[in-house]
Amino acid sequence: MTIACLGITVLDRIQRVATLPTTGGKYVAKDYFEVGGGPAATAAVAVAKMGHQVDFIGRVGQDGVADTMLSELASYGVNVDKALHIAGASSAFSAVLVDDEGERMIINYQDPSLSRDPKQLENVDFSQYKTILTDVRWPEGAKYALEQAKKHNIPSVLDADLSPDSIDELVKLAEHVAFSEPGLEKFTGCTDPIEGLKIAKKQTDGKVYVTVGSQGCYWLEGDKICHEPVMKVDVVDTTGAGDVFHGALAVAVAESKQSREAIVFSNLVAALKCTKRGGREGIPTRSEVNQKLQK
Repeated sequence: MTIACLGITVLDRIQRVATLPTTGGKYVAKDYFEVGGGPAATAAVAVAKMGHQVDFIGRVGQDGVADTMLSELASYGVNVDKALHIAGASSAFSAVLVDDEGERMIINYQDPSLSRDPKQLENVDFSQYKTILTDVRWPEGAKYALEQAKKHNIPSVLDADLSPDSIDELVKLAEHVAFSEPGLEKFTGCTDPIEGLKIAKKQTDGKVYVTVGSQGCYWLEGDKICHEPVMKVDVVDTTGAGDVFHGALAVAVAESKQSREAIVFSNLVAALKCTKRGGREGIPTRSEVNQKLQK
């Protein structure tokens, strides 16, 4: 069964620092490395690590950055044949600072000429997928994919993180809406994640969730608030943890796991990722996850 992950892919240029800057000035990095990032792309790697076939569908430029990112995705077993190459555009990249506690600061740049027109998606047969995941960084593409999911009665997962664009239409369309805490606050205007979930539920027929970092995940079953804590680990780097959670959730949905089982699974995959640096390097294998679940 193949899962589709549609959205952004980014080259993360990561610098390690003792503490994240709070004021302007010059700072010295302790380490530097480059790795692919982006919510949908990293989710696709998580899906592949969990043993599923996965297609990454997203926009890239025609440049060396695109070659580097797609080659890395392919090395993890992600199919990149459906990536959309935009002539004359630069691929997206991010500057990422990671401190000694594993917290990070991300500044992303996307070339305005990286076309947002979803017309190229008409060449993709979305009816073939077991589950469709989208992020919110390409809303036009996400809307098209989520509409296709509804048309073909395919379960969908929306990574409802912060976006400069309105995500109202996407939230209404998705069957599973997994907010980040900042994403939920922006969507609802509510700083309390539990109350925010109740507000968000009024905007969709889908199931709503919110990840709250080390506190784990909250979700609604009808009117009932449910919570699943996250396993405590020695955190090295939280970069990509949310993206990995969403990829694992797409796998859980594809495997028809019940809600709590799905969240236990997704929490664990994300937590284990945090034990190593980079958004993808620490993603565990399926056998590693299964071993932990059996303990």
